[in-house]
Amino acid sequence: MTIVLTVVVLLTLASVVFNAVTSDANVPVQRLWHGSFVRADGTLTAYRHWGTHGSPIVLVGGFFEPSFVWQRVGPLLGRTHRVYAFDLDGFGYTERRGPWTLAEWVSQLGGFERALGLGKPVVVGHSLGAAVAVAAARRGLASRIVLLDGDALKINGPPHFVRRALLHSPFFTTAFRLAPHSGWLVKKIVANAYGGEPHPSIPTSWWTDPLRAKGARAALQGMLTHGVAGLDRATVQSTRAHATVVFGAEDKVDSPSAGRRTAADLRAPFVLIPHAGHLSMLQNPRAVAAAILR
Repeated sequence: MTIVLTVVVLLTLASVVFNAVTSDANVPVQRLWHGSFVRADGTLTAYRHWGTHGSPIVLVGGFFEPSFVWQRVGPLLGRTHRVYAFDLDGFGYTERRGPWTLAEWVSQLGGFERALGLGKPVVVGHSLGAAVAVAAARRGLASRIVLLDGDALKINGPPHFVRRALLHSPFFTTAFRLAPHSGWLVKKIVANAYGGEPHPSIPTSWWTDPLRAKGARAALQGMLTHGVAGLDRATVQSTRAHATVVFGAEDKVDSPSAGRRTAADLRAPFVLIPHAGHLSMLQNPRAVAAAILR
């Protein structure tokens, strides 16, 4: 016990010292992303787009997902539609503004639609974005919704006081500042998301670069303090929307069985994507695009 306590004390001291001599990158998003921005509900929002004609489709990523995750599906959908993928506040290259809640993200989506004159588009939400899609439908912001590798349900995790203590400890700050330089850890996490299926090679910097954005650490602490945002099952069941639920067959992050339950709750068809895990839009983009358009 004495040895364990000594190790903990030494690690804590090392973490405190490391944090004292380093700092968050805090780079303005305009210097990190040289693509398109729009002011959506007051938040400077980074986005990508494909296609010049047809009805609009808006693609919403999940937790920690920059909009590059849509780079293989976007062009396929863009053949017949105007397609937009934007970064939720807290992720990618969008300005960190807060409060990083489901309600704020839906308001950001609504502002994005108004700023670009999209009316009521088809809204596709991946993982955490599935909850945004369902909540958007409940607000009348979508003509149809597609839930991709997400059941739209809230995940509480450990008790609130435990989460808060961990997220505001010196260890979180140390881990956050080391993350952009820990390619092996990012590769391991992403490999798990792929579910062991074939996948494209993505530079780890594409995942970690947004951590350099101004306010990125505060954003992660803010949203994780309250658990992974989502809806309760009763709310999903009471939602009336034209919907499709789509899951990678080898999804190890959010299981296809959970997707089937949500499909039943929404009275929606369920589509299984072969040879794909949780990042199905990168692994089998043609099948995902076909499911979105069905």
